Amino acid sequence: MGALLGFSLAVPPGPMNAWIATAATRSFRAGTLTASGAMAADAVLGAAVYLLSRSFDLHGIVREIDLVGAVVLGVLGVRALRRPSDGPERPPDGRTVLVGLGVGLSNPYQVVWWLTAGLAFAYLGGLVLLAGLFGAIAVWVVAFPAAVHSGARRHPAVREGLRLGSVAILLGFAGYFAYLFVVG
Repeated sequence: MGALLGFSLAVPPGPMNAWIATAATRSFRAGTLTASGAMAADAVLGAAVYLLSRSFDLHGIVREIDLVGAVVLGVLGVRALRRPSDGPERPPDGRTVLVGLGVGLSNPYQVVWWLTAGLAFAYLGGLVLLAGLFGAIAVWVVAFPAAVHSGARRHPAVREGLRLGSVAILLGFAGYFAYLFVVG
């Protein structure tokens, strides 16, 4: 059960996987470090939801989460659009992890997943479920960047397609979250 929950968080296409794919076209290491930062964000969000669920109604801040997510994803989309297809200079490893952490903490889908499925998970509890959840995410942290990097390395045209696809996903989600903020 925990592994299924973990894959339900890590696998769906969205802004985090778009950013991981962008990093993985540069190198397997960059993709894995970015994904590791996203997994760290899941640990922070999971702990926060668990602790805060005991004291506050977290559903009242969803609109603000949409605004933050729209801004962050818009900036990342524009940054990815400006980069040449072979990627930028390699940032320091710590910065790569921090970017993944920042995107994860500001990704409305990741936050909302923790406020819904994650909150239900917090009430179910159990070390076995927690181990399964993060075990599944750990598999994705390695498997997804490996697959993207391998495809981009074997077929150079894939790299540009992944970059442009990632830009479209990031900017699309930025627009969607901005829309939710405005109509919310």
